[in-house]
Parts: sequence; structure tokens; C-alpha cells
Amino acid sequence: MGVRTIVIHTLGELVDRVTPSEPDAVTGRRRDTGVYRGSSNQANPLLTSLDRLGGVNPAHSKSELEEHILRNFIRYSRPYLGTDPVNDWEQLVSAQHHGVPTRLLDWTYSPLVGAFFATRTYDQSVERDRAVWRLDWKSLHERFDLPGLSLLIQDVQELFGKEEQFTPWALMRRGAIRDFACLLEPPSLDQRIVVQAAVFTLCSDKMRPFDAFLDDHGLSGSLTKYVIPSAEVGRFRDQLDLVGIDERRLFPDLDGVAAAIRRYYA
Repeated sequence: MGVRTIVIHTLGELVDRVTPSEPDAVTGRRRDTGVYRGSSNQANPLLTSLDRLGGVNPAHSKSELEEHILRNFIRYSRPYLGTDPVNDWEQLVSAQHHGVPTRLLDWTYSPLVGAFFATRTYDQSVERDRAVWRLDWKSLHERFDLPGLSLLIQDVQELFGKEEQFTPWALMRRGAIRDFACLLEPPSLDQRIVVQAAVFTLCSDKMRPFDAFLDDHGLSGSLTKYVIPSAEVGRFRDQLDLVGIDERRLFPDLDGVAAAIRRYYA
């Protein structure tokens, strides 16, 4: 089973598509169990910021710098941290959150936030089809024999470090004992993580796009790509404004306020 691709034309259609048709037998609620990622180009594979470092043709050309990148972030970030990090996994999450290239891939529990990032840059002169990816992360955990819950950073150590301490450095230097991918729940380092309902995937492999890694493990069916045609991008932006999903709310600081005003009056 390959990646399912569905073309959508409105924000309401996206919400309808991801809403379960029947309520859960236990909770009685229609709550989706997927996570979402927006892409400004529907043709792009799922590449991490580390994958894209140095360009994408080819990708992964600077993956060997992963350890050096994190070491420098830890070295220079200390004066700006409000509290001391719990451990190096939290440092890795913080690095990704602030734009440092890492092997983590950003997702959100909200399809609306995913649609926001898919359509964030709007320029009709170079418009192209966008995409909102949906990942059925529970099938991911089932495939790799992981708990049916998203993992906290301390869970990673407990699950993969039974023989010896499992740190980002161990993963970077020696690799994982076995292939895996999991959903990693970040601590609430700041308000932006909270309002964006942010979450990450962590993968043992840094030399394949995430969708290729899943396909190689028989998990391409865990992905759905909702394609937003280029002609509908403007409509999506206006609909997101109508439901209060904009820069001012997702980036709760003065930069977010300025970005929302700048785009609204452009």
C-alpha cells in the first residue's frame, strides 16, 4: 500500500476528511489519532532540516555534521535558556524548535496548524500545489513494537537504553541497535510549542527521507498527503484567518503580531 493522495479544495473539506466517520467505541468521541505536517510544495519528500542542510540535490550531504551542530548549539545557547535543560534530548528538541538543523521532523496535532504551514508563503507569481501530510503514528509505534502513547523524552532513554545510556550522542555516533521511528512529545519549552500543538518524529535513519524510510518498512500506508491546488491556496489562507489560525496566534510575540499585520495588508 502506497501513500494515499487526496486533493482538497477547502479547509472544511480537510477537517471533514480527517474526522472519523464513527465515534470511538470506548470514548464515544470522533477524535483523529493522526499528526500533521504542512509542505509548501506537494512534490517534496519528507526531509528533515538536517537532510536539507547543504541542499536537496542530493540531500543528506552534510548529515555527518549532526554531532558538531548540536555541540555548538549547547555551547552557545546557555546564556539564553530560562532554565537548565533536563538532559541532552531536551537540548536536541530545543535546537530543532529554534531552527537548528537536526534529524527531528516537525509535526502538529492540529490539521489547521498543518494547513497554516503548508500555505504560509503566498506569492501568486510562483504559486504551486501545497500539501498537508497526515501520519498515523500509532501504526508506526505498533510496527516498531513501541507503546501506543507518544513518547516523552525520558521514555526514549528507558525504551532504547536498557543496556547502556541512550543519548543523542549514542545515536549519532553508533546508531540505533535496531531501526525505529517514534513520535516524540516535546516539553513545553515556550508558549509557541503549546499553541502550535507541536510534536516531533525521531528516526534512527538520517540518510533517507522519512517517507522513504517508512516505505522500506512497509509503512507507506501510514501516510496520507492532502494536496491543496495552487489556485486554492489564497482561499485556504482566508479561511484560516476566519477560524483564528494566523501568525499572531501561532507565534505569540511581537514578531508574530508584525507578521500577521504585514500579510493581512499585503
